[in-house]
Amino acid sequence: MVAVSPPAPPSDTLAASVALAWYAVRSNYVLQRVVKAIVTVFAVATLTFFLVRLMPGNPIEQYIGQLIAQYGLPYSEARDQAASLFVIDLDQPMYLQYLGYIGKLAQGDLGTSIKSQGVKVTTIIVAFLPWTLFCVGISLIVSFVLGIVLGAVMAYWRGSVVDYGLTMIGSLLHSIPNYLIAMILIIFLGVRWELLPVVKMRGSMSPGIQPGFTLTFVLDVLFHATLPIITYVVTTVGTWMLTMKASTTATLEEDYVSFARAKGLSDGRIRTAYVGRNAILPLFTQFTLSIGFVFGGSVLIESIFVYRGIGQILVSAVSGRDYPVMQGCFLITTVSVVFANLLADLLYGYIDPRVRVGQ
Repeated sequence: MVAVSPPAPPSDTLAASVALAWYAVRSNYVLQRVVKAIVTVFAVATLTFFLVRLMPGNPIEQYIGQLIAQYGLPYSEARDQAASLFVIDLDQPMYLQYLGYIGKLAQGDLGTSIKSQGVKVTTIIVAFLPWTLFCVGISLIVSFVLGIVLGAVMAYWRGSVVDYGLTMIGSLLHSIPNYLIAMILIIFLGVRWELLPVVKMRGSMSPGIQPGFTLTFVLDVLFHATLPIITYVVTTVGTWMLTMKASTTATLEEDYVSFARAKGLSDGRIRTAYVGRNAILPLFTQFTLSIGFVFGGSVLIESIFVYRGIGQILVSAVSGRDYPVMQGCFLITTVSVVFANLLADLLYGYIDPRVRVGQ
């Protein structure tokens, strides 16, 4: 009689599948980065869910306090009104709230705002996000290009008066907080010197202006975004200047640059073909990560200038303890930063294959 070996138990099959999947992830550079990005987003979403609920007070308690202070209602009646108004049950066990949140998140549903009844968090983000993308995106491009040019000038003319002056300016701008620059612009340009109508520049566009691809709308949007753009550019250009100077200076000392000069190549060709492209490579990852932070905007800057972006809606959500909106704003920022980091890893690995080999 021929002995027949029994089939492998399910546990062995599962372990083999897990081991095979783990090997596939470890051996594939792209898959490894994608899995790491997904795990990071999931971890941040989980951490955010619990952290916002550890904040003192909640929307129901705040509304109950308002009813008691304004109308003198007893606590029980005020709580009944609040419970019927808000679409959230904070008495539900925390783990059930978390499972419900993760289940909706897996379906692409960020939930419904607590303060704005019936309004989806996705709708709120879509309404406010374009203003932040426009303002911070333009600022990032302008500051990056300006910083690259000035940094290269500082490196080529190092040791000169121009180098010392620009280095001092770059270091000063790099160290000043953005909210301080915003206050200085308002105080001097708007109040002391009255060069700009700061009051009229509040918001993202003037009342009565119809959105559309018209010159009137574009000029009005630029008018309201002028001060935030100036603030972003001033507070970030110093970093790009100093980074580009250090990278260009290091590249100028490479052997292949000396060899190019020995071959008799012109300074213009050396600066563009040899120095420029290699010096800007280390700034590539930093610029890509900065693109991710565009989605988060700046809470302080948008609040100071009353600019209708993600930063301002986040401040409003935090003050009102609007948990779904807070989670949505944090999540969109996290996803953008993680995706930008993933994009930087993949593109940098494509540019420099040694990065993939070392993984």
